[in-house]
Amino acid sequence: MKDAESAAGADRLELMRTFLRIVEAGSLSAAAVQLGTTQPTISRRLRQLERMLGLRLLRRSTHRMALTEDGERCLAHARDLLDGWGAMEAELRGARDAPRGLLRVQAPHAFGQDQLIAPLAEYLRAHPAVAVEWQLHDRMPDFIADGVDCAIRVGRVDDPSVVAVRLADVPRIVVSAPGLWGAGPPPAEAAALPALPWLALNTFYRDEVTLSHAARGEALRFPIRPRLSTDSLHALRAATLAGLGAAIVSAWVVAEDLRQGRLAQLAPAWRAAPLPVFLVYPAGRLQPAKLRHFISLMRARMPGIAGLEPTGRNL
Repeated sequence: MKDAESAAGADRLELMRTFLRIVEAGSLSAAAVQLGTTQPTISRRLRQLERMLGLRLLRRSTHRMALTEDGERCLAHARDLLDGWGAMEAELRGARDAPRGLLRVQAPHAFGQDQLIAPLAEYLRAHPAVAVEWQLHDRMPDFIADGVDCAIRVGRVDDPSVVAVRLADVPRIVVSAPGLWGAGPPPAEAAALPALPWLALNTFYRDEVTLSHAARGEALRFPIRPRLSTDSLHALRAATLAGLGAAIVSAWVVAEDLRQGRLAQLAPAWRAAPLPVFLVYPAGRLQPAKLRHFISLMRARMPGIAGLEPTGRNL
């Protein structure tokens, strides 16, 4: 009887791990790749968990999945449960599993130079036996060739061979130098924006702009012919400050410029789609303590970083 109860407990943990992996991977098929199994097996485990709890956790359609309200609550409990289990295992293993050694992390240039330094410093202070190699690149790493343990990525992650943990969202707003629009106050409605000169961050938009109204749910899409396009967020900010055009930028980059009046926000109720921030690492690889603790800290701190927002739950 006790063996059966132990097996049932292990099964429940495995079902929770599978559910968490589905959410973090974004699809059943990606979760199957990461867990080294098949999509029907992942689907069966999800159905088993839903039957066990008597709840529907995910809404599925042809094009996407989204968490239900019950799924949101289950996700929070699953993370607490699995984090607690991992902490218990680490404590029982004791000093043999203490974070130590070199952790290689890749981060985007602008984000890695500014917003991520505070949580990185907290991590290093908490784990004096760990050193970090902080690599700044805007491309997806080759984990084997680059010898990278994990990476912070801004934007979509479509590689099914990695685990992608969504940490936060980056809001994006329209800004320009004062007076670019002419006399008077900055335009309040997006209808005035197509006539302006534009700049482009070609990593995320090149020749078309799409904005949504926060309250009304309306969308506006219009073509642009950028006077300057760049793959550098800092170069885009500098060109905007120079008055060369309007631009869609990550809100955190220009927060101080807006406070000091060097830039103005245009059509404040309209925004571009936020960019998701992911922490990614290879699927199926044993996580050393140094990586587990880094993931845990980033998951806890990222939503509270200035200029970021808690992540949405659409998968």
